[in-house]
Amino acid sequence: MNDRQLRIMMKKMGINIRELKAERVIIETADKQYIFDNPIVNIMEVKGEKTYQISGKAEIKNKISEEDVELVAEKTGKSKEEARKALEEADGDIAQAILNLSS
Repeated sequence: MNDRQLRIMMKKMGINIRELKAERVIIETADKQYIFDNPIVNIMEVKGEKTYQISGKAEIKNKISEEDVELVAEKTGKSKEEARKALEEADGDIAQAILNLSS
């Protein structure tokens, strides 16, 4: 079955697939961010329900909580901005961020 025949069959079954031109997709969970730059995003619609499929390489980052920022700032005497930057560089590791700011 070739691509054209497959599309005709899917259309008869009420399945519509199209590509979405996305520059960036970010998925956030409780503790991580999955960042896809220049992903391939396909939308499949079946009976009014849409399913999104994302393909590409994800950069995975730990989320930095405000409590962690405040703790590092308090322990090192640095600003919250400096503490946040240190946490980002330490990939969310509080002890490493404190060590980096203290040296």
